[in-house]
Amino acid sequence: MLDTRVTKCRVPSEVEKVPRLYFMTLASNKKERPLALVTGASSGIGVELSRELARDGHDVILVARRENPMRDLATKLAAFGVNATVVAANLGVINAASCLVAELHERGLDVPDVLVNNAGFGDYREFSEAEPTKLAEMIQLNVTTLTELTRFLLPGMLARRRGRILFVGALAGFVPGPGAAVYHATKAYVVSLGEALADELHGTGVTVTTLCPGPTESGFDIAAGLDPDAGEARRRFMTARRVAQSAYQAMMQGHSLEVPGVINRLPAAWARLAARMLVKAAIGTNR
Repeated sequence: MLDTRVTKCRVPSEVEKVPRLYFMTLASNKKERPLALVTGASSGIGVELSRELARDGHDVILVARRENPMRDLATKLAAFGVNATVVAANLGVINAASCLVAELHERGLDVPDVLVNNAGFGDYREFSEAEPTKLAEMIQLNVTTLTELTRFLLPGMLARRRGRILFVGALAGFVPGPGAAVYHATKAYVVSLGEALADELHGTGVTVTTLCPGPTESGFDIAAGLDPDAGEARRRFMTARRVAQSAYQAMMQGHSLEVPGVINRLPAAWARLAARMLVKAAIGTNR
C-alpha cells in the first residue's frame, strides 16, 4: 500500500531546497515491530544502516533530500517483511527537525525505538574561500538539526525506558582540519555531544553510540569536492557496508564510541589520550 499524501509542513522559502515534506509508505503488513528513523538515507552509510535495521526486523523511516534513491531502497527493504516510509525533506534548513517531528507525530510515528543521525556533508576548501551559505547549511545539518531532532525524540524514549541513538561523527572529529575547518569542527561537536549524552543517559535504558569512521566509500568525498581519482588513497577506504555493520553491532551492544577499522583506531585513541592529558594539565595549572 502506498501513501503518497504531501504534507503541509513548510520551511523558510528563501533557504529551502526541497519545498515540502513528501511521505510514501511501502507497507508489507501491520505487525508491530521496532521502528527506526534514519536520516541521510539516500546513499552510503545511511543506506547500509537502513539495510541492517530492516534485516534485523525494524520498520524504517528513511529521510533525505533525494526521493528516488529512497523509493528504490524502500522497495528492497520491503523484501525483509518490514514497513518502509520515505520522507523527502531538506534537513539543512531552519526548523527542519521540528517540522519533521510534527509530521511524524500526525502519522503516529513520533517515538522511534532507534534514531540514526547520519545526515551530514563536508566542504574541502580554505575557510576564506568557502561559500558562507554552504557553511551555514553545513552547521545547520551537521550540528543544529542533529541536536534538535535528538532533543525532540529523546523524552519519548526515556518515558519508555528504552531506545538507541546513533550519531555519525567522523575520525575528523578528533583533530582540527585546516582546509576543512568547519566540517572538522562540526564533527568535533558531534563526538563531544554523543559521549556526553552517553554518560548522562547511563542507566536510563537509552543508549547513545557515536560512530567515527575514517575514509569510506560512500560518495561523501565526491560531494565534498575531493579528487575522485585519488587511487592510492581510495584503496584504503572502508566500504559503507563494513562501516554500517560495525556501527550497528556497536549500537545494539550499547557502546558509546565506535571507530571502525584498526588503522583508524590508532589516531582516534591518540587524539583522545592527548586531549585528556591537556585537560588534566589545565586543571592542575588552575589549582
